[in-house]
Amino acid sequence: MTTPSNTDQRPVRPVVAIIGGGFTGAACAFHLAGTLPDGLARIVVFEPRSMLGGGLAYDTAERAHRINVPAALMSLVPDEGDHFQRWLEGSGVLAADPDAVTPGGLVFARRSAFGSYAAASLAPLVESGAIEHCRDPVRKVAATRAGRWTIEAGDGGALEADIVVIATTHPSPSPPSMVDRALSGHAGYIPDATVPRALVDIGRDDRVLIIGMGLTAADVIATLDAGGHRGRITAVSRRGLRSRGHNLSPQEPFGEFADPPSRSARALLRRVRDSVAVAEASGLSWHAVFDQLRKQGGDIWRALPIVERRRLVRYLRPFWDVHRFRIAPQVEAIIERRLADGTLSFHAAAIAGVKRSGGGAVSVDFRPPHARQPFQEQYDSVVVTTGPAHGAVLSSQSFLKGLSDAGRLQPDAVGLGIAVDGQSRAIDATGQVADNLYIAGPLARGTFGELMGLPQVVNHAAFVSESIASRVRSLASLPCPSR
Repeated sequence: MTTPSNTDQRPVRPVVAIIGGGFTGAACAFHLAGTLPDGLARIVVFEPRSMLGGGLAYDTAERAHRINVPAALMSLVPDEGDHFQRWLEGSGVLAADPDAVTPGGLVFARRSAFGSYAAASLAPLVESGAIEHCRDPVRKVAATRAGRWTIEAGDGGALEADIVVIATTHPSPSPPSMVDRALSGHAGYIPDATVPRALVDIGRDDRVLIIGMGLTAADVIATLDAGGHRGRITAVSRRGLRSRGHNLSPQEPFGEFADPPSRSARALLRRVRDSVAVAEASGLSWHAVFDQLRKQGGDIWRALPIVERRRLVRYLRPFWDVHRFRIAPQVEAIIERRLADGTLSFHAAAIAGVKRSGGGAVSVDFRPPHARQPFQEQYDSVVVTTGPAHGAVLSSQSFLKGLSDAGRLQPDAVGLGIAVDGQSRAIDATGQVADNLYIAGPLARGTFGELMGLPQVVNHAAFVSESIASRVRSLASLPCPSR
């Protein structure tokens, strides 16, 4: 990469730089390349991984990690809902994974399969040059005097871009401070279970404590089981809520939550409870209600005042997460089997104390809710699966911190990511919108609400790409400077 010789002039082709080539960034690049005429813009995706589209979620070698929704609902192309399932069948990947198919015929593929599908979908665009894949990490992004952006990469090179899209992943989990202080450096302490091969040193008979009970915890249990682990696993969280499974019987989404909209978290909760009761009386499960909530999530979120969004996140989000983000049937079967044979247990409790004890073991004091009797347990390994540290987004990477320090980015008002406007453009520390700096994917959920499920991420990526394409066309229509 080289910096244009005259930073005050626009290049012949507008340059769009997408920082992050996981699924969100790949989807943005895919849709932008498909929307713009060939050669109208230069699209550069910064992603250190060897493939585009995998990211933290789908670039995994763990065979036990499965997508938690049916393949027929996963697609890079919004108008072709079965795009991924057709690829699975046509590529032979599904034939090599017969366990992916449930008795009812639904397909829950391995997460790595979806990463391969995304990479295969982008490969022709990379090979043709419509998309450039730069594997150097981004160190710094800074505004130029001409209103463009300079992107400094890890190799020392730089790229000047007319438009920048930040499509990076969530920050790593933030372990409970008490646990981190006591166990930092301990051989059995795993502060981030999402790191590749994080669990490889856990022994087959180790007593394992998992802090957190969501999807990552389920992945940890499935991974340990697939590796032959037979020791005792304990998962703990303050509320004792664990991710639920699917109802595999066909159900249409049920309920109405956007018209009229709820104006408070309490009113929304009451409405959901009433809808679940009506659904159950009609022979439907709660899954149908939450499927409707997911479909109307953006409208529901936008109708809530900021203070009510904060209340929802603080008080109701844990309940939403365990019903919304369900585990694959294959993973659920592993959990149920381990529960039945007594090698897995779930507890609602706070961690009251942690200390190292003899022989490398860890002693943990638990404080259950409702004044129940505290108890103590011994473990060989402690794994943190508490979810992303949303409050640390702007300090999680050096280029984000630099933009934040320069006042170009600020946290959103709810504490879920980065502040953006209705077009997903960044709002700076003075409240001004940067019309050529976009935030794509889950980091924009403070404004857009439901942006964690893949269909919502795809739709948002397509939405952002349309906005970028309009700006690119405007830039391309301007007279080019003489060379």
